[in-house]
Amino acid sequence: MRTSRATPAEVDTWLTVLHQHGHLHRAESGPDTTWTVQRWRHSRPWTLHHLVLAMDWIEDIVRDVHQQDAEMGR
Repeated sequence: MRTSRATPAEVDTWLTVLHQHGHLHRAESGPDTTWTVQRWRHSRPWTLHHLVLAMDWIEDIVRDVHQQDAEMGR
């Protein structure tokens, strides 16, 4: 459980790492702590309008990546 609020820099870092490792097709910072993200090349882009929404979305991606890794290790 988190004990502190997420920061825009933390969201940027998570999105950058996920993009660099091939888990996101696109991630761009926008004005006023918004982010436009796209999971796959042909998927619909999403705009995340709040730090909490961004971190929740990132958590879903990380959980999905861990689940895929576990299934590949079987």
